[in-house]
Formats: sequence, structure tokens, C-alpha cells
Amino acid sequence: MIVALLRPGDPVRSWLSGAAFLYGLAVRPRMWAYDCGWKKPIRLPCRVVSVGNLTVGGTGKTPMVILLTEWLQAQGQRVAVLSRGYKRTSTAAQVLVSDGERVLVGPAEAGDEPYLIANRCPKAIVAVGADRATVGRWLLDRWPVDWIVLDDAFQHRALYRDLDVVLIDAMDATGLDGLLPAGRLREPLAGLRRADAVVITRADSERDVAAVRARLQAVMTGHPVQAEVVFRSDDVVSVTTGERRGVDWCVGKKAWLVSGIGNSESFRRLAMENGLQVYGETAFADHYVYRSEDVDRMRAQVSRSNVEIVLTTEKDAGKLAPLLRPDDSWWALRLRADVRRGQDALQRLLHGVSHTLPPQGDVRA
Repeated sequence: MIVALLRPGDPVRSWLSGAAFLYGLAVRPRMWAYDCGWKKPIRLPCRVVSVGNLTVGGTGKTPMVILLTEWLQAQGQRVAVLSRGYKRTSTAAQVLVSDGERVLVGPAEAGDEPYLIANRCPKAIVAVGADRATVGRWLLDRWPVDWIVLDDAFQHRALYRDLDVVLIDAMDATGLDGLLPAGRLREPLAGLRRADAVVITRADSERDVAAVRARLQAVMTGHPVQAEVVFRSDDVVSVTTGERRGVDWCVGKKAWLVSGIGNSESFRRLAMENGLQVYGETAFADHYVYRSEDVDRMRAQVSRSNVEIVLTTEKDAGKLAPLLRPDDSWWALRLRADVRRGQDALQRLLHGVSHTLPPQGDVRA
């Protein structure tokens, strides 16, 4: 982060600290209004779990949403996933991405992450909209749903949730040191006290995990469930044909990496862990909207580098597919969340809420 390069007394650091102070002044009153009960969240007649984070950037919410959805469906629960649909092109108040039988819209209209979730969880209903309480009511009027999984909703407090699962990236411990723009926090670290479960993601390194835990120790109250997750590679899928191969197929291949995600460093590390020889990389901003000229430029770079394949993320693949030629050897790495510690406790949380009676009717709570 740029902040780590600044010395005390540096005018840029002072400006960032001042801006972070003003950001905090804007954020705290709204949070305080909910904490004190002045604002009441809307409660839907089903169970709701939120997967969110404290920081901006990629913490691995999408793989975690997929994992929780799969766990709930394995219990026989009927699940819907609601997302804001960040950077979607559609201006509709709500968009049905999947009806639980087929995917109805593409990544441009749905947003890249809801589109990915709809493809990975084909029996889940997936919808997007800024007002998730309204989208939830609209959805529940049409389908019987036992659980709603909210994607990226820890700060979206207008909708009541039975469980709050908060993700923290072990590779970004310094991001917890300050509010935007001095750090990466969306709200003060004390907001973590609302969490029912705290999940440290990308927990491959004990040293990284220990650094995060040290920062959390001062604010952790009560006894929220704590878990650690690593992301593993399932397989690779051809972006143009849909052909699937095991990750061992990657070993020794010369590759160029392409990504538009919140943590390109993590993607690069996964590629190398799977035995790829990384000859080059093109990293765009998160949720980047690819253009044909971007693909033409990358294709030229790939040709000059004499690599065998281009590897991208599963999230990017849906946006890139329409821009590629049939003979382009572009592959997407499919990931799964692997709970290294705390899986039983997380599943008990879900199981416990699943066996309570859901609220009847749309009420305020």
C-alpha cells in the first residue's frame, strides 16, 4: 500500500489521515443509528446470512458465498443469493440472474460476480439490485425460499440478517490500520463486534494469520466463531470451448496471466503453486470491463512472449469469452474455498439457525 511508504509528518500522509477522519465522521452516525435502534432493519420471512468484509478489495467473498450456498443446499434448504450487482450495465431495480434452473442474463447485465455464482450454484435463485430488501420481497413473492445469502452486505444494514459472516484477508493485515483513504477499512474496526463469525481468508501462511489476529485482538468481544479459509484450485476450464482439465495439466506450461480482481497477487501465487511458469501478467482494476482492443493488445503480448496458454480467473472468463477467437488458448482457473480451521463451528451456526422458526410476514426488527 502507498501508506506504508510514507513517513510521519509527510504532507501526503497528513492529507490521507485528514480525509480518513472526515470519512469516519460520515460513516459513524449511520452505524450508530442502527446500533442504538433509531433505524430499524427490514426483516424478511426467511432466514438471512450476510457474507461481507470490513475492507475494500477482494477478500474472497464469492467463493465463500458459493460454499455457504452449497452447505445449505446439502441440508435440503432452498437458497437464493442477493447481490448489488456492482458495475452491471442494467439500470433495472432488480434483475433475475438465475431462476434456479437456468442462467437468464450475462455478466454485463448481472455483474461479473453474480453471474459466476449463478453458474457455480445452478439450483440457487440469484438476483441483483441496490435495495436488497425490495429485491428480497420481490423474489419471495415468486419462489419459496428458506435462506437468502447476501453477497457483500456487512455495511448494508437496512436488511435484517440472522447471521453475519465477515471475511478478513490474511494477505492484507495493514489494510486494517486505517479508514479510507489512509487504509482500506470501510468502517471502524470496532464494527467487527457485530459479526457472528470472523473468517480469515488466504490463510496459507501462519505468519500472515498471526498478524491479522494481533490486530483483531483489541476489538474482538463476545465469542464469534473464528475460522480460516484457503482457496484451492479445482480445475481449469477453456474460456472458448468449456473443456475442463485437472490442474495437473498446468504443470510446466508457459503462461501469461490476465485478471481484473481485487487481489491479483493471490491469483499469481495460485498460478505458480499449480506449476505454471509465469512469463508475464496483465492486471486490471477489479470488475474491469474488457474491450476488444484490450484483448488485441494482450494477444500481441502473448504472441511475442511465446507462451502456451493465457490463464485468467473464473470471474473474468465470462466477460472475456465474447471477445476471444475459437483458437485462443485462454483458460480459467476455478477455485473453491477450503475451510482449514473452524468448519464444524461454522456449520453448527448455519444448522442452528436453519432449525429455528423463520419470521412470519415482513416485519421490522
